[in-house]
Amino acid sequence: MKLIDKGTRTGLFFGTTSGVITTLGLMVGLQAGTRSVAAVFGGVIVIAISDAMSDAMGIHLSEEADPDSTRAHIWAATFSTFFSKFVVAVSFALPLLWLPLDQAVAVGVAWGLLIITVMSYLLARLQQASAWRAIVEHLAIALVVVAISHYVGVWTRTVFV
Repeated sequence: MKLIDKGTRTGLFFGTTSGVITTLGLMVGLQAGTRSVAAVFGGVIVIAISDAMSDAMGIHLSEEADPDSTRAHIWAATFSTFFSKFVVAVSFALPLLWLPLDQAVAVGVAWGLLIITVMSYLLARLQQASAWRAIVEHLAIALVVVAISHYVGVWTRTVFV
């Protein structure tokens, strides 16, 4: 990971993590709220495009606000954020093409937790910190997002359907 420049590393970690958390929350919430493969699949694709662009723009402006950022760093962070967020989000749509909704969402949750585990391990290695602590902390946050999203979906279904 140290071979990757700082801008690319910034975008990669941000985009990948955001791609997992946002897409998992959306999938679990929409599945609980709509029980519709079309709604979940459409939501994932919309997130892959619009939220990847939004996050890339946010990173771009954030990096521009740092007087120490170079143009190369800014654009590397921008492109790597968009690319990693887009690819990660789209990867969650694949199980929806082949599996029943409940199974596809379960596979998505497992996939997302695996990605968070790998990213946490790599981050801990970069920081020369405890990998277990980083993994447990980041998985706990992801699981809280999943749980809250599920219950918001259940509540929405109860109120609006």
